[in-house]
Amino acid sequence: MRNIVSLEGKTVVVTGAAQGIGRATITLARELGANAVAIDLNRDALSTYDKSDPRLMTITGSVTDEAFATDAVEKIVERFGAIHGLVNNAGITRPAMSEKMTLAQWNDVIEVHLTGAFLWTQAVGRTMLQRAKSGGETNVGSIVNISSDAGRAGSIGQINYAAAKSGMLGMTMTSAKEWSKFGIRTNSVCFGVVETPMTETIRGDKFRDGILARIPMGRWAQPEEVVQPVCFLLSDAASYITGQHIAVNGGFHISI
Repeated sequence: MRNIVSLEGKTVVVTGAAQGIGRATITLARELGANAVAIDLNRDALSTYDKSDPRLMTITGSVTDEAFATDAVEKIVERFGAIHGLVNNAGITRPAMSEKMTLAQWNDVIEVHLTGAFLWTQAVGRTMLQRAKSGGETNVGSIVNISSDAGRAGSIGQINYAAAKSGMLGMTMTSAKEWSKFGIRTNSVCFGVVETPMTETIRGDKFRDGILARIPMGRWAQPEEVVQPVCFLLSDAASYITGQHIAVNGGFHISI
């Protein structure tokens, strides 16, 4: 049987790949046949990957560093020949109520989520555009931005995070309008509450029951299940999907 979501022959880059959703994306992409590139600031966590796998590459650095993004993309293309998929997943949280949030807390989150996603979209997008303009390819590449229900519905105590995730939706739609004619698709995936280290606080005793009551499926998402739609969007099975925001949230936020 033909695997319609195969990533065989493709190279996929994932930022924030040391743990959680990023690491689960790398794992599934490799299972689907892709060359996988894990980007993260945490060198120790990246060192736990199997470096003997010729289809795996790890690069340590900050997604907010423009020079790092440019240099890393050059190294990836040199090794694998091309980049076919990018998952902008890197993220942090610096929670505080709006009136108490410091400018540093605001800037840290905006820079990692939004500016980081822009820099990597730009760096990878340029190489995809070069291939597109040389001709011969229809499905040149796919960019998937990891957003959140917070970006569509707000999030108490996280005005920085909500603003960044909302901004990623605007970036998704703009990239799609600019680049889809070149065979470069851009979509976003909006998660609810995924069981990762980043969500430990809201899954704790103080908030758990209230949040679970708002999720029709009645449970937290697992990283391994939420990355399946991500890899679908990276594959040619999603060849006519662009500029869309796909909710993967157990019904936490439902809209038309």
